Amino acid sequence: MSRRILITGGAGFLGSYLSEQLLAQGNEILCVDNFLTGTRSNIEHLAGHPRFQFMRHDVSVPLYAEVDEIYNLACPASPVHYQHDPMQTTKTSVIGAINMLELADRMKAKVLQSSTSEVYGDPLVHPQRESYWGNVNPIGIRACYDEGKRCAETLFFDYHRQYKVAIKVVRIFNTYGPRMHPQDGRVVSNFIMQALRGETITIFGDGLQTRSFCYRDDLVEAMIRMMATDGEVIGPVNIGNPGEFTIRALAEMVIDLTGSHSKIVYYPRPQDDPMQRRPDISKAREILRWEPRVPLREGLVKTIDYFAGLLSGGHAIAAE
Repeated sequence: MSRRILITGGAGFLGSYLSEQLLAQGNEILCVDNFLTGTRSNIEHLAGHPRFQFMRHDVSVPLYAEVDEIYNLACPASPVHYQHDPMQTTKTSVIGAINMLELADRMKAKVLQSSTSEVYGDPLVHPQRESYWGNVNPIGIRACYDEGKRCAETLFFDYHRQYKVAIKVVRIFNTYGPRMHPQDGRVVSNFIMQALRGETITIFGDGLQTRSFCYRDDLVEAMIRMMATDGEVIGPVNIGNPGEFTIRALAEMVIDLTGSHSKIVYYPRPQDDPMQRRPDISKAREILRWEPRVPLREGLVKTIDYFAGLLSGGHAIAAE
């Protein structure tokens, strides 16, 4: 049965691929984005699709639309972007969540919140399970995002308890893949762009801090599975790849895969930057029957090809 689905942040690298997958299932898509970090090129290949509609809109302003489901992906997700305008980041996370919950309440629609592993802060528990409450600095430079997302989770659960809104909450760990913004400041895109240009690869810290990297296709599949669960499943559910790599190992892998002669240089680690990050995905395995399938090297090859196409001036690659 076809559904009318709203995707906020729909022109981002995750939102645009989610749009494609849900269109392929026969649904109608209302894609909403203000192009703060998303780009028109990510969705231009969908513009002529009869079941795809785009609306330029900021989720911190109320939205009125008839929809059956809402995927709330709107919010800058990299430190460079969310620290550029911390006030707007907080508004997007908090007021945007309220507006999507209000819309879901009016329409009796299901609404999925794309939360984040940043709710765990610089974790004192490893790996991170959903029952862990986190270690977050509420007044640090990352708090606009970390606390904004934590507050959004609070709102989702309170709307569910008080107004019976049908909610789904997933906590997304580091994700990468084609259509990432080349200047988004995330470690994968940074390293690939620096390597392809033959520039020095910059690591902030000693490079021994760890991250877990989930390929875009795997992540979107998990989100769709979460939305399809029955009303008893609300989350939060960790979504990510439990494979754990040091930042130094990632840099060396990117240099190897690109054939670059780039050298690695080290700078001081930013304030509140987590030392360890790895999801416990036991819940996702049990509830969603899901786990990631794309190994890091394989996903990096596809992502490198995408960025190489951008640098060479190719346009078709943006639509894969």
